[in-house]
Amino acid sequence: MQDYKKINYPTNKDVVLRYIPGHFVTPYSHVNYYMDLTDMKARQREARATGEELAQQYLITDIVDTVLCLDNMEVVGAYLANRLTKAGIHSMNAHQTIYIATPEYDSAGQIVFRENSKHMIKGKNVLLLFASISTGGTLTKAINSVNYYGGNVMGVSAIFSAATKVMDMPIHYLYSPADLPDYIKYKPEECPMCRDKVPVDALCNGFGYSIV
Repeated sequence: MQDYKKINYPTNKDVVLRYIPGHFVTPYSHVNYYMDLTDMKARQREARATGEELAQQYLITDIVDTVLCLDNMEVVGAYLANRLTKAGIHSMNAHQTIYIATPEYDSAGQIVFRENSKHMIKGKNVLLLFASISTGGTLTKAINSVNYYGGNVMGVSAIFSAATKVMDMPIHYLYSPADLPDYIKYKPEECPMCRDKVPVDALCNGFGYSIV
């Protein structure tokens, strides 16, 4: 793998997007950049800065009861919720605090909630938090799951998103393909890198990447 390249967020030096060019396979597409968001999710200072910047995109009139964290975004989600609370964002929860929830997946890859965690979703205003969104396939599953369990998706946030809207739900993000003008995603059957027999560098998902 090549060395990382970096893009600094214009208003916060602690929010840093690290990426590697190459041929990468995600669950729903092939892309020419891998976004390594590990430090933004796990390093305390970067996670706090990331959560606080994402919180700036919500209004005082928004109501957030639960932050549902996908892609191992729990640390960022906690800082996001903390900033929303300090900014005066309201919650309808009895204790006037925001839940930080993590989904579980069944054998078919669907998001499920057990009896002890359903109360964080049912009847709640849920903010979906992703590390990255490429095609929106995982986001669609998450929206459908929250709806199934009786929740209301009030917002979607991501560090990086190649999509601006999924299922009529606008996506708030810090970085987009505008920051990487040559970023391209392809359907697996339409990937020109595969057609030209360019080797795959790694398989990627919300947990990271595995070199092939």
